Amino acid sequence: MDNDLTRATASELADLYRSGKASPVEAVQAVLDRVAVFNPLLNALTRVDADEAISAAKLSEARWQAKQPLSPIDGVPASIKELIRVKGWPQTMASQLTDKAPALEDAPAVARLREAGVIIFAQSTSPEYGYKGVTDSPLNGVTRNPWNPDRTPGGSSGGAAAAVAAGFGPLAIGTDGGGSIRIPASCTGLVGLKATFGRIPAWPSSMHGDLANTGPMTRTVLDNALMMNQIARPDVRDPFSLPDDGVNYVSRLTTDLRDLKVGLIMPFGDSYLDPEVADCVALAARTFVDLGARVEEVRPPTDISVIGRVWSVHWLSALQRLLQVYPESRHQEFDPNLLAQARVGAAFSLQDVVDAQVARRDISTSWNLLFERYDLIISPTLAVLPFGLNQNLPTGPDGNPNPNWACTVTYNLTRHPAVSVPCGLSRDGLPIGLQIAAGHYRDADVLAAAAAFERHSGWAFPALPGS
Repeated sequence: MDNDLTRATASELADLYRSGKASPVEAVQAVLDRVAVFNPLLNALTRVDADEAISAAKLSEARWQAKQPLSPIDGVPASIKELIRVKGWPQTMASQLTDKAPALEDAPAVARLREAGVIIFAQSTSPEYGYKGVTDSPLNGVTRNPWNPDRTPGGSSGGAAAAVAAGFGPLAIGTDGGGSIRIPASCTGLVGLKATFGRIPAWPSSMHGDLANTGPMTRTVLDNALMMNQIARPDVRDPFSLPDDGVNYVSRLTTDLRDLKVGLIMPFGDSYLDPEVADCVALAARTFVDLGARVEEVRPPTDISVIGRVWSVHWLSALQRLLQVYPESRHQEFDPNLLAQARVGAAFSLQDVVDAQVARRDISTSWNLLFERYDLIISPTLAVLPFGLNQNLPTGPDGNPNPNWACTVTYNLTRHPAVSVPCGLSRDGLPIGLQIAAGHYRDADVLAAAAAFERHSGWAFPALPGS
């Protein structure tokens, strides 16, 4: 590692703090200086609480000097997606319609990070109510990808992803209701985990119910595991949070892949798959073979078009609630595309919703049976490369918008854990993500597989941007 503290991972910062070669105050100040230079270009952060961050860093520095850190990530800077409550910060939901009242309590993941001594210093951008897979909103404007500012960082946790990729702190918390952690992780070369539903508690509950998940976004698998050790703990405010499984996610990272049976799904259905993505994921599958796993191609147990329709009914029927939350006189203040989707959701019948719920149960059972046969399922995270700004969808090879570009929504419906890990670059130097999934409650296994792949691939995150 060079002397630029903004390029250090969380684990590297901890080593520097422990040895006295750097302090939390120095690290936080370096991040704040970098944000001041590059955030005006990227628009990844909507709020930066510099004074509070420096004060918290001074307390962390004293703990490290006394050899009494609260955790291995004490003093590490982190940003929080604006859909997640942070005490004292406005509850924006990236919307012009919210009242922006300061939150009275931290969300569970934020509270657990504070207890670990993490420096919560900034709020990151999202599309309005996290409704789409790119990041722009009438409230905050467009967020750009540090790898190429003319490309999207994905969404809806696009600000979180852009922040970590750009060196605005090595840790971020995002949310994922249809891929909103994994999509931007793929677009920006990060590790993004959607854990088993309930493993990371969430409060207040998302209007999208058990599609939605809170999760970590980092540059390395180790940092992801360090975050999981803090945030994967039950919270009584979340009625669906799982009991503590006692797993040390860091210690599990040394697990190897020998003799594991791995299913490769590629393409993920009959939709277009970019040849560069296909080549990169095929090479990743060969890496799993080199690591001792048995890899074979499998077909999805459920038609992907059916999965898309079932997810859409769940998602849009929940989104339409916004039409009741806010008076009709203000509906034109919504992102126009959000308003259109909410109206589609309002047109679903009760029978449509019940049928989708029944189909979801059948889909989940079919994938459970697949995970009885395979230890892991790997696939592209996205079927396309990061695309241009000001597009809600990428353009397909036929010149029309391509709605089937993310390979992520299945695991939101089925509640299985899935992680996106970088697996290479396109010819134009854009990152490509590999998705690794496993059966319920095997969150540590997907991170262990990601760690084994990361070690073998030799992936090293470059300096972005402007370095």
